[in-house]
Amino acid sequence: MHNATTCLLIIDMMNEFSFEGAEALFPTIEQAAGNIAMLKRGAKAAGVPVVYVNDNFGRWQSDFRKLVARCLEEHCKGRSIARLLTPEDDDYFVLKPKHSGFFATPLELLLHFLGSRRLILTGVAGNNCVLYTAADAYMREFQVFVPSDCVVSIDPEANRRALVHMQQTLKADIDPSHKIIDQLAA
Repeated sequence: MHNATTCLLIIDMMNEFSFEGAEALFPTIEQAAGNIAMLKRGAKAAGVPVVYVNDNFGRWQSDFRKLVARCLEEHCKGRSIARLLTPEDDDYFVLKPKHSGFFATPLELLLHFLGSRRLILTGVAGNNCVLYTAADAYMREFQVFVPSDCVVSIDPEANRRALVHMQQTLKADIDPSHKIIDQLAA
């Protein structure tokens, strides 16, 4: 995997996790967040840029820094995740209004600027925002990687089906994150 053309996308992990079903998701999301943090460290060590692709949660006057600050507040349910995955100064971010990271956002322009042709997609939900971003990436002829241990959905079976769909239909590599880290380090 040539690092200059690879980009890591972290989808919807800066999140208050105040939606219905989030409580049941939390042990799994914390585990995935740990895997994403490890993948991010490996990616950065290999010179791979990181892009946070995040929902604006209907707050059209917000910006990404305000969203991160809100998620880091003491009372926020998603605080432990936000602390683990706090964006760094050299990370990029794109706020999205809908499910796909490409829909009505500058993501495609940013990826073109970065010279990216391979995307590693991580985050929530595997059967929704990650899936739709992967589909749009595939239609734009990006090579797609979706590490199976770095995506979570409220329904584990729906997550599994989404991963299989991405693998079979979108030609996504769904190997776990440690294999992708090994490829980046090679």
